[in-house]
Amino acid sequence: MSNFAESVGAFVGIDWADQKHDIHLQPGDGSAGFHQVIESNGAAVADWILQVRERFGREGAKVLVCLEQTKGALIYQLMEYDFFVLYPINPKTLSSFREAFRPSGAKGDASDAALLAEIVQLHRHRLQPWQPDDVQTRKLAGYCRKRRQAVQSAVRLVQQLRAELKTYYPFALLWLDFETVLSCDFLVRWPTLEALGHAKPQTIGKFFYGHGCRRPEKIEALLAERSKALPITSDTAIIEPAAANVRLLAAQLRVILTMLPEFDRQISELFGAHPDAPIFASFPGAGAQLAPRLLTAFGSDRQRLHSAEQMSVITGIAPIQIASGKSRLTAKRWACPKFLRQSFHEFANYSLPHCAWAKAFYDEQRARNKRHHTAVRALAFKWMRILFACWKNHTPYDAARYQQSLQAHGSAFASA
Repeated sequence: MSNFAESVGAFVGIDWADQKHDIHLQPGDGSAGFHQVIESNGAAVADWILQVRERFGREGAKVLVCLEQTKGALIYQLMEYDFFVLYPINPKTLSSFREAFRPSGAKGDASDAALLAEIVQLHRHRLQPWQPDDVQTRKLAGYCRKRRQAVQSAVRLVQQLRAELKTYYPFALLWLDFETVLSCDFLVRWPTLEALGHAKPQTIGKFFYGHGCRRPEKIEALLAERSKALPITSDTAIIEPAAANVRLLAAQLRVILTMLPEFDRQISELFGAHPDAPIFASFPGAGAQLAPRLLTAFGSDRQRLHSAEQMSVITGIAPIQIASGKSRLTAKRWACPKFLRQSFHEFANYSLPHCAWAKAFYDEQRARNKRHHTAVRALAFKWMRILFACWKNHTPYDAARYQQSLQAHGSAFASA
């Protein structure tokens, strides 16, 4: 244990909350510990991680972090970095330590963070560390997250392009599909109606043919409409800055569009070589994008999760119950890893055309006046138990077998 102790850069206790995180950090060299408060958003946590790595995570040193195990959003962000060793504990454990050392029952965010740091410093040999996924799984997870971020960036750029073009160049909105490299190159080359009007017909035809668009009728229609199009403004103070911005946005969008196939190739190769790929590829509607995301959501360590309910809470699929007096309210769980929740929500939605019982369950929810996304989340909650069982038992999903199970239990969805 002495060798491990020598590699510890710091002991950290984190008391998690919706709006902020209270952190107690105890340097491994025995110097005085200190308390920090950071916002709970991902950007603030990322900045804190970089600071900790710079100060304590160099040259192979580990940073041991203790936090309550129900706080999945934070755990999933921390587990991306291999210099952290995470010790999630049951909230009852923290409560027991608090009662043992504070008979008065006093509770505070800062004091709880300090107690968590003390627990991991003095009692880590009794705790079960949250093991990071293997390199293959973490790499696949990274590509999935980065691809989603790239797609979201592309959506924002398209929205900005559309908004800018409306102010001076609506003709382009009628003729371009903004999710293609062709459209990006078109706007970079002809960012104004005037520039397009000066282009020779054969030059425009050659441009489209060079981008694989071999539809003469479309090119001829564009040329015909070009000759009749009128600018909505001739004010150069509006046109020139807007055109410059359109070229910038189009160039940025082009980079993303050309890189997405590379992300897809890497995801396909990593997923195809993963031993758990047959499990998640077997689910109806998962497809090339969602099956890898489901795999990485569960990870490679099957000792990490003990129940489907635990996974439902961590991912935010499980609703939260709010009680006040005699009133009871079921609400969406906001404090969760958003990307994970989106993965299960989107999978449940895509399963509808491919799975009869899922569609029947969704229709039943809608018949009870549930909104679309509420019904999809309820379906995702139901899928979670099936996904967890298949993952835990290394077994692909068998639609016929599950249908038999529904029939054996007399489910209303067995006849779907």
